Amino acid sequence: MHWAFGLLIGLVVGGAVLGYLGYMYGMKRRQQIAEAAIGSAEDEAKRIITEAYKTAEAKKKEAILEGKDEIHRLRSESDKELRERRSEVQRQERRIQQKEEQLDKKLEAHEKKEEQLAGKLKQADDKLAEAEELKRRQMELMERLSGFTMEQAKEHLLQLLDAELTHEKASRILAMEQEVKDEANERARQIIGLAIQRCAADHVAEATVSVVVLPNDEMKGRIIGREGRNIRALESATGVDLIIDDTPEAITLSSFDPIRREVARVALERLITDGRIHPARIEETVEKAKRDVDAIIKSEGEKAVLESGVIGLHPELVRLLGRLRYRTSYGQNVLKHSLEVSYIAGLIASELGIDPIHARRAGLLHDIGKALDHEFEGSHVSLGVEAARKHKEPEYIIHAIHAHHNDVEAQSVLDCLIQAADAISAARPGARREDVENYIKRLLKLEDIARSFNGVEDCYAIQAGREVRVMVKPEVIGDDEMVLVAREICQKIENELDYPGQIKVNIIRESRAVEYAK
Repeated sequence: MHWAFGLLIGLVVGGAVLGYLGYMYGMKRRQQIAEAAIGSAEDEAKRIITEAYKTAEAKKKEAILEGKDEIHRLRSESDKELRERRSEVQRQERRIQQKEEQLDKKLEAHEKKEEQLAGKLKQADDKLAEAEELKRRQMELMERLSGFTMEQAKEHLLQLLDAELTHEKASRILAMEQEVKDEANERARQIIGLAIQRCAADHVAEATVSVVVLPNDEMKGRIIGREGRNIRALESATGVDLIIDDTPEAITLSSFDPIRREVARVALERLITDGRIHPARIEETVEKAKRDVDAIIKSEGEKAVLESGVIGLHPELVRLLGRLRYRTSYGQNVLKHSLEVSYIAGLIASELGIDPIHARRAGLLHDIGKALDHEFEGSHVSLGVEAARKHKEPEYIIHAIHAHHNDVEAQSVLDCLIQAADAISAARPGARREDVENYIKRLLKLEDIARSFNGVEDCYAIQAGREVRVMVKPEVIGDDEMVLVAREICQKIENELDYPGQIKVNIIRESRAVEYAK
């Protein structure tokens, strides 16, 4: 057993020694092979580097030769171009020299001409001075003979020219207007004829007339006067149109302003009663009628305040209430409407347990602006608020006036109460007719347009707004200018006003002389 174990150990040790020796031999062999490969690679690298040096040297020599050839070629081209430029510069120098010689010759000739012109100019100046002196003497002679200075003569000629142009413009405008009217009338007949075949509409008469009863028909002639002087004086003084037609023993007064119409009615009735009808008497009677109507207005206002039981109103508000006596809204008398609203508001307030005095006061004043809206800008609500505030009315009254058409929101029971009373008075059967408020404003706007022109003394809208009668100052506007003013008024009316049909602009130029014997 022991010898077997020793043999085994010997075999193992021998195998290990043989394996180690084999390994070392393999490593040595591989190292020899690697060194041989490295040596051959180094030889190849040296060969490649040597060949690269040779190739680079050859290419360098070729590049140097090519560069020398290119430099030689560029130098040749540059020399050629330089020679050409030198030739061109020499040619330019020769041309410039020739031009300088020509300019020198021209300059000499010009200097000679300047010397000649200087002599001629001196002669011309001398002759001009002589002519100016001759002209001055002639002007002095003409001024002495004519009696006008030069400025006065210019002004006189300009005035004559302006007058001729004004006359020419007026003549042309009249001719063109006539031509347009003829054509428009023919066209209007055709349109109206077609319209009548297709439609028939109701016609509602405007409440803008008053009728004055005459004792007999002979009085019509006296009212008209010789060549119409009496009726013209009455219409001019009152702004009311007198309609004298075939109606027996009656004259119609037409005007959109009821106070004007009332003044004309009172004046005409007094003239008829008095029997003395002439321009001076007419003016005197009209002035007295105006004072009497003002007294009636005040009396009507005081009566309305007394009937409504409202106390402490400012006198101006009382007067404005009286003016409402002659105002209508949709055909309803505004003063009676205000009293009715006052009564209704007071009754409703009593039933609701609110102070009826405040309600009656607000109801009476709610339409106070309608006494002003023909004379001032703005709606009757805003004008009423302004008038009430101006005359120190309480704030709750002012707000009730402001809110009665919902211009502002109602804030109290009084505001709603006045709205209800106003609606009850307006909505009852037969209280109101059509809307004439816009119609009246249009007529007032028509008068304002005519008054806006320089030289207009006064004007009145008549014939229900189909005619505006304009009185001009004779010292400002002449006969020819009348046509131009009428045309300008028509153009402004067409641009600023909406109206049915057509409006006649009637310009009246009248000179008066009044003197008193003392």
